[in-house]
Amino acid sequence: MPKQVDPHERRTLLADALLRVAARDGLMDVSLRHVATEAGVTAGMVQHYFRTKDEMMVFALDVVAARVQARLEDDPDTAGRDPRRLVRSLLVQLLPLDADRELEGRVAVAYHAYAATRPDVAARLREDTRGMRAAVAEHIRAAGHPGPLDPEVAATGLLALVEGLAVHVLGGHLAADDALATLDGHLDLAFGPDGLRPRE
Repeated sequence: MPKQVDPHERRTLLADALLRVAARDGLMDVSLRHVATEAGVTAGMVQHYFRTKDEMMVFALDVVAARVQARLEDDPDTAGRDPRRLVRSLLVQLLPLDADRELEGRVAVAYHAYAATRPDVAARLREDTRGMRAAVAEHIRAAGHPGPLDPEVAATGLLALVEGLAVHVLGGHLAADDALATLDGHLDLAFGPDGLRPRE
């Protein structure tokens, strides 16, 4: 009896290959054939699961989001209900502090460059950013001791800050510890200096 193939597992394998190619080479000239070579499968197999590169790219974003969520669920700082700890845990996932997050950070840079000319991919990135900004702003409101900034303004600033810090860490312009210290300083602006500091 032929072995049953899990379509989601196979699509995830191909998405992983795309992420590795994106981190290494960028995305502008990457084709389904390149992804097939990276995954060690035929181009026909890739086309069986994804009609276009953009469709595969959007699925790869789902894979990354699921992995970030899994790491958050494993993070002891998310076990409580302190809003500052929750926001810090989320934003730290966007910094390239280990091999997995470094790969995801390089992919994020490649995706933003690619999305400049691809409306479908750009729409998905905007949707993800809106959702994250809304979640961070809600946690700032829930803190009950907000800093001097409007929660929406603070959330926008924190997300923009972390994206910039990630690029600086990836480029070797900033050490990881300095990036974390900068993030904590801006969390003081969002939540007020009396907010609970996270455990290191």
